Amino acid sequence: MTEVSDVQQNQDWMVSEVTKVKGVRHVIVLTADGLLKARSAGLERNAADRLAAACAGLQSLCDSVAVEFGTGNRAVDQLMVGYEGGYLFARSAGEGSHLVVVTEDVVDPGLVAHQMQVQVMKIGERNYSTPARGATGP
Repeated sequence: MTEVSDVQQNQDWMVSEVTKVKGVRHVIVLTADGLLKARSAGLERNAADRLAAACAGLQSLCDSVAVEFGTGNRAVDQLMVGYEGGYLFARSAGEGSHLVVVTEDVVDPGLVAHQMQVQVMKIGERNYSTPARGATGP
């Protein structure tokens, strides 16, 4: 259990800046297959796991729509879902990762999207400069 906590703590940098935007409730980073990589403080692990799984399914559904009705070869870059009481923003965050933000119902979507982009740039820099665990060089 300590190993999971240590990994979680080491990944906090992925969500720390986005959580400072007014109206943001929760932030997670997940893998394309729905595994939680990082979560904001105050979001219980079980809730974060459910959110990650749901967002992986939503992203997959949106990718299918993009293939069917889009004009390019790219998967979905970002999506926004509105529901009673708030919004869910999701965007790709590097190869095989997604950044998801859950907000209150009154929020500046432009500011949220901007901070998500800034954070995605940081995630990309960090992912490319730090080799994956167990990776071997050429």
